[in-house]
Amino acid sequence: MHSAEGSVLTGTHFIDGDVACAEGAIAAGCRFAAGYPITPSTEVVERLATRFPLVGGMFVQMEDELASSIAIIGAAWGGVKAMTVSSGPGISLMQEHIGLAVMTETPTVWVNVQRGGPSTGLPTLPGQADMMQARWGSHGDYPAIALCPNSPQEAFDLTVSAFNLAEEYRTAVMLMLDEAVGHMLEKVVIPPAAQIAVAPRRFTKKSPEEFKLYECEDGLVPDMPPSGQGYYFHVTGLTHDERGYPAMTAEAQDRLMSRLMAKVEGDADKLMNVERKNLDDAEVLVVSYGITSRVAERAIQLAQKEGIKVGHLRLLTVWPFPERLISELVDREHIKAVVMPELNLGQVVLELERVVAGRAPVRCVPHAGGAVHEPSVILEAIREVRP
Repeated sequence: MHSAEGSVLTGTHFIDGDVACAEGAIAAGCRFAAGYPITPSTEVVERLATRFPLVGGMFVQMEDELASSIAIIGAAWGGVKAMTVSSGPGISLMQEHIGLAVMTETPTVWVNVQRGGPSTGLPTLPGQADMMQARWGSHGDYPAIALCPNSPQEAFDLTVSAFNLAEEYRTAVMLMLDEAVGHMLEKVVIPPAAQIAVAPRRFTKKSPEEFKLYECEDGLVPDMPPSGQGYYFHVTGLTHDERGYPAMTAEAQDRLMSRLMAKVEGDADKLMNVERKNLDDAEVLVVSYGITSRVAERAIQLAQKEGIKVGHLRLLTVWPFPERLISELVDREHIKAVVMPELNLGQVVLELERVVAGRAPVRCVPHAGGAVHEPSVILEAIREVRP
């Protein structure tokens, strides 16, 4: 049962994560997408291509991923909310423009439906080996926001969140699905539009004569100029001053980069989105994200039946990494070990090890991808580190 309320397809649906992601983008106010077909993400833009004409949006299939990634930056400066969708090989090609979006403070959403890699890899099978790419894929120092759903419902919810965060922080936001979540069919409840919190584009209230493109009046995030209303501005990937013009000095670089990093990293606790289970007396802490968290949950249930005190910390926001929370958890005397399963050969676990800093053993449970873990493998790791 569903009813259309404006652009939001409200009600209860049985859809996969890719379709849910597309509906989340529409609900968040996205009205432009550019992309190039690539398994297992193509269903996202197929849905957008079908739905956009009904809501005043536009999808353009570009000639390649580079064209797609620069097109959304132009669209965002043209005044609309914009996104692109790809998988690992395509995201690799987009890295220069992800860096450009960060440097120019262009609010954009980049969806990566991960598959097995590297190179062509396993196009139709799941992986989580793009997680460090989401953090460090482009060159230079820059802040990263990356969200990781574990269900079609969260694919909808976190897509809305991704657009809201892109607008609030004026940066590129990564949404990291994987093939399993993208192609998984489950119930998705889409609430009425009035119940979905949507962040609007924050336009300047200054006149064109007073306006400076990167001048921050309140906080660390500048307002944007409305397109076509007499505002003239210069956007460059070069180090720039408050006017947006190149400023090729070490002092300007330090000032700009300090602000770009601080606006995200300084809000790391606010950006933190985690699910906590059974942490109060846990002796073993399992940290997971994405599809792997669902398999880990089964392993935890089996371990608890054996009398092992296991807690689960699921990361919905992977970047910024929840450093303070994890540090506080491992400081608790009852937590003796940490286990982290990933559909890669060890990526986010490196950040976990850095934060734990030797206060407890950290056990990585790697899987090269192509299929999810067997719960028994994670269970065995929990058994091995139990006190």
